[in-house]
Amino acid sequence: MIGIPSTGGLTQAVLTAVCFEGLSAETLEGHKAALAIIDENGKVIEKGPAVAREAWNVTLACYKNFLVGQGHLRVFSGPPSAAN
Repeated sequence: MIGIPSTGGLTQAVLTAVCFEGLSAETLEGHKAALAIIDENGKVIEKGPAVAREAWNVTLACYKNFLVGQGHLRVFSGPPSAAN
């Protein structure tokens, strides 16, 4: 995907990315919100600033790998025990 991807697909929240701050979320009314990871049963399994930071880092790692031509177009993240 070369070019700038389209945004504006959310109906209840606003996501912001700042190159030196990472990702943040807020409601349409301007209140702070948190990113979360929800399993297939609807249970929140991770939430908060750590999720936003990890999503940002995984996105940057994938993009940087693409730019430097490493061939690593997929980046995985998880607890240290999951890396085995």
